Amino acid sequence: MTEEEKHQRGIEDRKFYAAEQEARFEKQGLATHTPQTEHPSYKLAFQDKDFLLREELRPVRFQLELLKPEMILDEAGVGSTLVMYGSARIPPPESAETALEGAKDLPEDERKVVESLVAKSKYYDEARKLAKMATEKSIIDNGKRQFVVCSGGGPSIMEAANRGASEAGGESIGLNIILPHEQAPNQYVTPYLSLNFHYFALRKMHFLLRARAVAVFPGGFGTFDEFFELLTLIQTGKMKPIPILLFGKDFWSRVVNFEAIAEEGTISKKDLDLFRWCETADEAWKYLCEFYELGC
Repeated sequence: MTEEEKHQRGIEDRKFYAAEQEARFEKQGLATHTPQTEHPSYKLAFQDKDFLLREELRPVRFQLELLKPEMILDEAGVGSTLVMYGSARIPPPESAETALEGAKDLPEDERKVVESLVAKSKYYDEARKLAKMATEKSIIDNGKRQFVVCSGGGPSIMEAANRGASEAGGESIGLNIILPHEQAPNQYVTPYLSLNFHYFALRKMHFLLRARAVAVFPGGFGTFDEFFELLTLIQTGKMKPIPILLFGKDFWSRVVNFEAIAEEGTISKKDLDLFRWCETADEAWKYLCEFYELGC
């Protein structure tokens, strides 16, 4: 009896072929071309892209988009994340002068927009510094990496987050989303942790599944959406409190009147304690360390 035959007779040996093997068998079998084998209905269901993209298969696609990132992050030893939200439009400081120069001949209202964005470039630096600090700390707990930097994978504040982690010699996560206009992952995302999503809902879920702290920088609709959903989850008790580090008090106080919402009674005054105002990476990291008693 050969070794292979002995192995096949083992009690613990798998008695059914794995899907990968079955797919190989099918591919080999397609050397025989018949009307039956060439028809789309003959394809294995999990290899039939047209079938997987059907309207009725949306629940399956939900499950796949939940499962794939979860497995990748688990295999990468990611225990928890420091998530960083913020604008895709704020320029890095090194591009500020060029942006201002290019805005000189624009109509006044457009020029003021550019100037406003350039004024916020300091937050690019703070996001970069915070990501670098978290990565350099290299906290390991229960054999898992903690506070791994995670961004939306795009430009501006997201790029700053991944860039800071990269400069510290560490890995970082990018959760990209397919959009009608192109959004490629920024160059600083660790390639095997560069994940892509079709569903916003599943992407937002993955932002928070491992989050142990969230830094929120000035941003637009996407940042507002992510920030307020996080506040709602903690306010309603669906999620345990974590540090929410809100950068840019001047910006946020101008665009959202938090005090007025509390005064109107639609939230409680204590709900304003769900987040912590920050202006610098040092402030944010200090509060995070105090919250978790890390002794940083």
